[in-house]
Amino acid sequence: MQKWRLLDTGKRTAAENMCLDETILEARARGLVPNTFRFLQFQPHCCLVGFHQSVEQEIREDYCGQRAIHINRRITGGGTIYFGEDTLGWELFAGKDVASRDVLGLYRTLCDAAITGLRSLGIEASFRPVNDIEVKGRKISGTGGTEAHDVFLFQGTLLIDLDIHTMLRALRIPTEKLKDKEIDSLKERMTCLKWELGEVPPMKIVKDAILKGFGETFGVGFEAEGLTEWENNYFFKHLEKFRSDSWIRKIRRSPRDDRHLYSVHKAPGGLIRLSLLVDDVRDCIKMALITGDFFAYPKRAILDLEARLKNCKCSKIEETVRSYFRESKPMIPGVTPDVFIQAISEALRKRDLTNLGLSVKEANYIHMVNGAIEQLPEASVVLLPYCAKLASCEFRYDKDCISCGGCTVGVAYELARNHNMEPITILDFEDLQTTLAEMKARGVKGYLGCCCDPFFIKHREDFEKAGMAGLLIDVESTSCYELDQEQDAKEGKFEGETQLKLNLLEKIIGGVNHGCW
Repeated sequence: MQKWRLLDTGKRTAAENMCLDETILEARARGLVPNTFRFLQFQPHCCLVGFHQSVEQEIREDYCGQRAIHINRRITGGGTIYFGEDTLGWELFAGKDVASRDVLGLYRTLCDAAITGLRSLGIEASFRPVNDIEVKGRKISGTGGTEAHDVFLFQGTLLIDLDIHTMLRALRIPTEKLKDKEIDSLKERMTCLKWELGEVPPMKIVKDAILKGFGETFGVGFEAEGLTEWENNYFFKHLEKFRSDSWIRKIRRSPRDDRHLYSVHKAPGGLIRLSLLVDDVRDCIKMALITGDFFAYPKRAILDLEARLKNCKCSKIEETVRSYFRESKPMIPGVTPDVFIQAISEALRKRDLTNLGLSVKEANYIHMVNGAIEQLPEASVVLLPYCAKLASCEFRYDKDCISCGGCTVGVAYELARNHNMEPITILDFEDLQTTLAEMKARGVKGYLGCCCDPFFIKHREDFEKAGMAGLLIDVESTSCYELDQEQDAKEGKFEGETQLKLNLLEKIIGGVNHGCW
């Protein structure tokens, strides 16, 4: 029986564990060590962004700083993870000949190995495509990986216990993902060993079960060993890199400034955030920044795509993206070339708004639906969120407003009426659907509106299916999504207060009514 090396590196800091990932992967790629299975834990607890993500976008740094939660970056892609001190991580460093060379097939095989181990503990785990492990619809383990030469690193997290309170406040949870799973709260979409078994089993039993699953799946045994001299030398030589800001903040935050065009697109494989710097004179892309919580193989695939887009003519975007995928054949599970083409096209469409008098910064606060610019002269309705009314207002949960001037909604009502437009307060998601259907039935061709970014990302299809042209402006202040109170908001019970961007709304309404649009 073939033997794989077993490493249990105990509880280490985030920087140490990330450095060990690179160390062991490099050693295996050079043929200096055999296939290796590693168990890892973290102390203190930490937040880890995926390789393609931005710390600023994904983590609440103030909260983490106050609670001594370390922040670092993985060498693998995927979404941001909160690692409590009792969370168990497992990793396999192996040659690609041990399993399917197809990434999706590899995901399935490796997840099945972990599932076999969990079932030996009495956990009825199952595979959830593309790369999750669930128990009765609730996620208990997320996985992902990267590669170097003919070797891959595949890693997973196993939730032993779950501190939802800390997780929610440490991470900017991308709750726009929840729609597809149709669940109401984080607790209903995640679980842990303690919740399933009623107690926390001894860690040795958990580790033995996971090893049993991988041993049976691959027909191998394990020999416990330590790091080699080469690995120790490499580790200490490179540790400072993983402690540095240049590594932790390696991916630039997608900026919404006065030069970059911004878009965000949700795909089955994750969220794509895009920033473009465009040379309008030459009509070409000067720089493209692509971030998100997706996985990409090889790891540099996104950097290569960004490089391919540099100096690309805007008219050649589709051709360039498709030729890159055709020639380089990167594997980005759940994200097709069409997704990147659409995200780039949406960002470039912001230039149409600047041609109408908006700054790039203003244009980046706007989402467009169903040919919004072409139909804007026909816009006759302004949709406004109830969360921008005062929490104490007796009309907060009313479709109308008395325009007392106490909040930005009242000012927006007056603004709309003064330009012969109909203002309507949206009270909850069901009310939005009903209102859009009624507008369509009475012949409304276009509308303006205000909502937060995550709401639009989550409900983009609902806006598009309504069949009317819409232009939606992002709202100010913390939203229900930021505070994980989406279900309250959906039911019209969110008690927080947001603010409308009145100057931008006034500029657009004025442009519509004076024929500038």
